[in-house]
Amino acid sequence: MSDAQSPERLTPPNLTAAESVQISLRNKITEGVLTPGTRLVDAAVADEYGVSRNTVRDALRLLHNEGLLHSVRNAGYSVRSLSATDVRDIYAARRVIEIGAVERSASASDEQLSAVDAAASETERFLREGDWAKVGTASLGFHRAIVKLAGSPRLNGFFATTAAQLRLTFAVIPDERKFQIQWVARDRVIADLIVSGARRQAAQALDAYLTDSESQIIDGLRAAEFARETHERHERTA
Repeated sequence: MSDAQSPERLTPPNLTAAESVQISLRNKITEGVLTPGTRLVDAAVADEYGVSRNTVRDALRLLHNEGLLHSVRNAGYSVRSLSATDVRDIYAARRVIEIGAVERSASASDEQLSAVDAAASETERFLREGDWAKVGTASLGFHRAIVKLAGSPRLNGFFATTAAQLRLTFAVIPDERKFQIQWVARDRVIADLIVSGARRQAAQALDAYLTDSESQIIDGLRAAEFARETHERHERTA
């Protein structure tokens, strides 16, 4: 599946201008283009998209409501940093949604199953190319393809936001290559189990995958927080 065909890049029809900007900015978060702490100035975003500042403000409010932006009085919006509590909540939702989708995959269409296989192949392609940022984006696309097995547009929409939130958690990982490389082969194993109809084994493999991923991200958050506190303590005593 090429980037142009990737489901993350498709915009639903009949959207308002604000919703179109919202989706585009969310995609940039999912792709790692907008990272935690990035300020979003309404005038600059309006120029970029050729829309009014009021439209941009509406889009930023929508992203704030999705938990992707942080609002500061009289300072506008910036991309959020997520906490360990956020991560635990995200993974609790992932287990229910993704494992549930795998368990329901007997009723999935051939097209949906092919999309899971293609998404796993996408992560493998970017791995071969050594493009670690795109490996991360493609792996999120793989999990979005799993969710689509449930056949629920509401879940698909919810998980689009969840994927963007997940990408924000990657920012605490100091070695993106080491973090991303371990999931590619596991994506392929899960994809093959799903496509072959081995749903129970696929669900078990996915549950283990989510447990390991959650633990590593929380460990990364704790390490980053410890480093920040240590630095601040040294600054105060210097």
